[in-house]
Amino acid sequence: MNTTPKPLTPEQGAELLRVCKARFEKNPKRHPGLDWAQVQARLEGCPDKLWSLAEMERTGGEPDVIGRDAVTGEFVFVDCSAESPKGRRSLCYDREARVSRKDAPPEGSADELAAAIGIDLLDEGQYRALQEVGRFDEKTSSWLRTPAEVRQLGGAIFGDWRYGRVFAYHNGVQSYYAARGFRGALRV
Repeated sequence: MNTTPKPLTPEQGAELLRVCKARFEKNPKRHPGLDWAQVQARLEGCPDKLWSLAEMERTGGEPDVIGRDAVTGEFVFVDCSAESPKGRRSLCYDREARVSRKDAPPEGSADELAAAIGIDLLDEGQYRALQEVGRFDEKTSSWLRTPAEVRQLGGAIFGDWRYGRVFAYHNGVQSYYAARGFRGALRV
């Protein structure tokens, strides 16, 4: 899980912006009233955020803008891949869970990889809001940022879309599955 930020080359940056712009234009329901030129200007002024966005893309997240913070003016990118990003699956919830697992420990954890990429795990409210702009995780599931009181008891929550609705469940933090990853948010 060695993810060290490296500046994107001009060519890599241009290609990432091209891919993100095409996705933005293809999915206007995700961001009504928002203008790509403003998004791109923010991204171009934040190379560290551009790198994080590239990591979201590289790991299969297909990030797209789903809103803008009314207070800060930040654009909010979220992983919009149909299923939990392929490059972020088979992870337990956090470092403590990974380290304490004696039998067949996973290679990483959702919390650690999100931090390395520079994104935040979606919480349950953000995940439910994402499901309002599309259908996600119909075959997979995604770890969600877990309230401290649940985590202290050894649990973590995850969500998916089944039977025409969003479900949020719980598992032990040490569990991991090939069909469970995590979705992240990046504020630019």
